[in-house]
This record gives sequence, C-alpha cells and structure tokens, in this order.
Amino acid sequence: MKGVNTVMAAIEEIIREEANGTLSFGNYKLPQKEKAEDFRHAGDLYKVKTFSTMTKLEKNGQFLYESVPGTSVTEFLEDENGVVFKVESDQDAQITVGMEEDKEYTITVAGKDIGKLKSSPSGKITISVELADAGIVEVKISK
Repeated sequence: MKGVNTVMAAIEEIIREEANGTLSFGNYKLPQKEKAEDFRHAGDLYKVKTFSTMTKLEKNGQFLYESVPGTSVTEFLEDENGVVFKVESDQDAQITVGMEEDKEYTITVAGKDIGKLKSSPSGKITISVELADAGIVEVKISK
C-alpha cells in the first residue's frame, strides 16, 4: 500500500536531523516523559517532549506538532506549501499540527486523499490517523 511501511521507527535520540535535511523526533515506546530542548535545525530552535501518551514539538517557542497518544515521527519537513512527515505508533492517534491561521489544506494519509480542512483561528489542523498495526504512515498537509 502506498505511504505505508512496516519498519519500526522509534527515535532513540528524541530528536535528530536526517541527512536529507528533515527532522525525526518522538518515541512512543517510552514509559516516562523525556524532553530535549534547544535543538538547532536550519536556523530554528526546537523543543520536544515525548513518551507513550503524548509527543509534542515546538519551533522557536511556538506550537508545531502534538499527538495523543505518543508517536514517532520521521522525515518531518515544513515548507511554504505545508508539512509532510511519516508517523508511527502502536495505537491510533489524534495529531494536531500548527499551520497558518484560517487557511484551507488538503490532507493525505497513507497515499489516500481524506479531504480538505480549514485551520482554526489559531492555525491548528487536527486529524485522526489509524496507526495500530499499520507500520509507518505518511501524512501530507498542503495548501
């Protein structure tokens, strides 16, 4: 199935920069909360908190990503058109991503178009992603 991979992706370092310039972060397998602060990437400062029940990423002190329960995210790339990332967990997750305020975005999960959503006045988009027994699932949120 397009957009799905069965390789496990727990991020041991909590956050890291990949060779292709993307970020990977989070570890849904942790029994206790761990965090990494002041991680520099592409001129920005990131902070991540993660464990089994929640994963949260901030960029320059601003909300960027949150999942309940916790997830592992690989190849997270944010640009002027939106975000794309791969996500994994052993449970289905509710994922909230910080975008531009009051804009309409097209959402694609595991290669399937799930429609358009308008971001909230605070710029948040929230989606539910079926992750239990799915392996790694690609998510795209684009203008």
